[in-house]
Amino acid sequence: MKKIAILLIFASLLSACSVAVNEFLGIPPTVTVLPTFFTSTPTDAPTFTPTVPSPTFTATPTLIGQKIKTNTPQFTPTPLILTPLGVTLLPSYTPISLVPQVAIPGFVSVSVSDAAFYKGKACLPVSVKFIAQVANAADVAHVLLFVRFKSKQTGVTSEWADSIEMQSIGTGTYAHDLITLEMKATDIFENAWVQYQLVALNSDAKSLGKTDIFDERLTLLECVPTVSTTPTGLTP
Repeated sequence: MKKIAILLIFASLLSACSVAVNEFLGIPPTVTVLPTFFTSTPTDAPTFTPTVPSPTFTATPTLIGQKIKTNTPQFTPTPLILTPLGVTLLPSYTPISLVPQVAIPGFVSVSVSDAAFYKGKACLPVSVKFIAQVANAADVAHVLLFVRFKSKQTGVTSEWADSIEMQSIGTGTYAHDLITLEMKATDIFENAWVQYQLVALNSDAKSLGKTDIFDERLTLLECVPTVSTTPTGLTP
C-alpha cells in the first residue's frame, strides 16, 4: 500500500512539474480530449395511425302522425260575366198559368170548396160550398148567389137561375151548398162551366156590393158510374 501511495504522489509531482516547465517555456498546455462515448438508445419508430375521414350524416327526423300541410285556396274564383252596356239580362223563369183576378167590390173574399161537382148522386161531390165575407157586416142584411151554365165548346150561356140567398154564419160571413136542382138547363148542358156572381144587400134591398162574374173556375160534370160485371156461374 505504501508503494502505491508513493507512486501516486510521484505521478502527481511529475504532472505538476511538466505543467510548470511548459508554462516557463511558453508551450500551451496539451489538452487531452477524453473520448465521449454515446450510447445509442433505439427509439421506437413512430406509429402512424391513418386518419380516415368519417362520413357526416345529417339526421332528418321523421314525425309520425304529422299532417302535411296542403295549400288550399281560400276561395273559388267566380268567372266574371260582363254585360254589354244598355243590355238588361232578365232572370229565367217558368211561366205560370195565372187565373184572372175578379173584382169583388163590397166583399173581402169569395171562395169555393171544389173545382168540380157532379150531377146525380152516384159520383161525389154532388154539391159545392160557397163562402163569402162582406166588407161592411153591420150594414149587410142579405147576400144573394146567382149561377148559370156556359158551354165549354161554344161559349153559349144559359139563363141565370133564380137568386139563391146565402146563410149568415156570423162575423159578416155567408155560406151556401149549391146542388144541381137549384140550377136551370141542367139537362141541356153537359160538362159545362158554372158561372157565378154574388150581390150584397142591406135591409132595404139596396145593393151594397156586387162581384164581377166568376168565369171558367167551376165545372158541372156528368157522372158515368163504373159497372162491375161478374162471370156467369161465379159468386162474387
